[in-house]
Amino acid sequence: MAATTTLVGLDFGTTTSSALAAEATVRRNAVTGRMELTVIRETYRSPLVFTPLDGDVLDLAATLRLVDDWLTRAGVIPGTTDIGGGGALLTGLTAERENAAGLVAAIRARLGTALVATADDPCLESWLAFQGSCAALSRRHPQRTFVHLDIGGGTTNLAAGIDGNVLATGCLFVGARHVRFVAGSRRIEALSRQARALFAALGIRAAPGDDLPAADLERVLDWYLALLDRAVAGAAVDADDPTTLGHLQRPFLPGAIATGPDRIVTLSGGVGELVYAAARGDELPGTTAYGDLGVDLARRLLVHPTWSRHWHNVVPEGGGRATVAGLLRHATRISGASIHLPAPRLLPLTDLPIVATLEPASNDAAVAAALGLARRSGVGAGVRVRGLAPTADAVRAFGRRLAAVLESLSWPADRPLVILLDTNCGQALGQCATRWGRLAVELVIVDELDLPAARWVSLGRERDGVVPVSFHGLEG
Repeated sequence: MAATTTLVGLDFGTTTSSALAAEATVRRNAVTGRMELTVIRETYRSPLVFTPLDGDVLDLAATLRLVDDWLTRAGVIPGTTDIGGGGALLTGLTAERENAAGLVAAIRARLGTALVATADDPCLESWLAFQGSCAALSRRHPQRTFVHLDIGGGTTNLAAGIDGNVLATGCLFVGARHVRFVAGSRRIEALSRQARALFAALGIRAAPGDDLPAADLERVLDWYLALLDRAVAGAAVDADDPTTLGHLQRPFLPGAIATGPDRIVTLSGGVGELVYAAARGDELPGTTAYGDLGVDLARRLLVHPTWSRHWHNVVPEGGGRATVAGLLRHATRISGASIHLPAPRLLPLTDLPIVATLEPASNDAAVAAALGLARRSGVGAGVRVRGLAPTADAVRAFGRRLAAVLESLSWPADRPLVILLDTNCGQALGQCATRWGRLAVELVIVDELDLPAARWVSLGRERDGVVPVSFHGLEG
């Protein structure tokens, strides 16, 4: 990779969208010893804008005009600028729009496969919001449990972590835009599917065109806050719980890590930004200033009986842009310099399923099962290998086992297999696994990675001996 490269982060949320761009360099972390992208300076920060909609679908033409304008202002020229990483996410209710996939495809056409571009990946959103907002705080208080709520227009993404490490994620359909109003009034303009179910369960008769009575508004807010309370307290808000009324997107089951007196709650997203601004002494905007429940949710959170003390004492960075900040700084990893890449033409590779995790102690049946699953993927696949000691004997022994299975499976010569290592022995393992090039296998091995519990991996083009690696489809 070049000495410096460009990172681009795009976030299309239920209510607002934004972009960040930065200049970064690739360097080896003096503490971990791993290669990483380090942001040198932010080069462009877009204003927050309302996500363009055409009725109930994304206005693709308007959204792409927005993207092109952002890229121009950031000095990013598609096909010319060296984009080393970052990401694009469609979050909240935007990810559920029927033409969301069209926007993902258009972004990839402009920026290539160096970026994650994905919709409907709430656990990744939760992880990124934690990283972009409170991970640094968490590392400064390594004995405390942080529970982070990224509250936007359509969803609340939850993440619990200790010492900067995310240990549980989840997502609830709790957000400002489930009830839309004529701005400045209580006249209902639209209700989401989840809001209609909630109104029915609470016996609220108000519908689009009606004013929402103050008492009914408080009942809705009470219900939202009670659901958030249950989740943060570690209660089982899961797929089998009928009381969620369709408000569960991904289970959040933090267990013991989310309980106890040392828990700290932090916020981001549009609602979180309102809360922290008010805690600093700013006036909250007026009634339904944004045509939704955002101000009302912020007002209730400001006086939360147990969390409100944190709004003054423990303030994270990132504000309403935690997800896009996380994308910019944390979505892309950098491989070690000891990669096995027999031909540069093998990259980039996009959205390969990660089908298994192996360890050196995995028996031959487990290795055969993992590679057998990988072989059945017509686009190729990835396999994690954890804890392989970077010694000649260990690498040689595991490489011979891989080679034997690849031979027994008659691995197709045109089907890529990516081995993801957390240790520094990629090149040596690749040589052993291909019997020093005698096996005609499109085998790529990237090393020195942290290996999250993700479902897909994408690899960008090799640059100066290292490869940008992005994971998505994070599991809770």
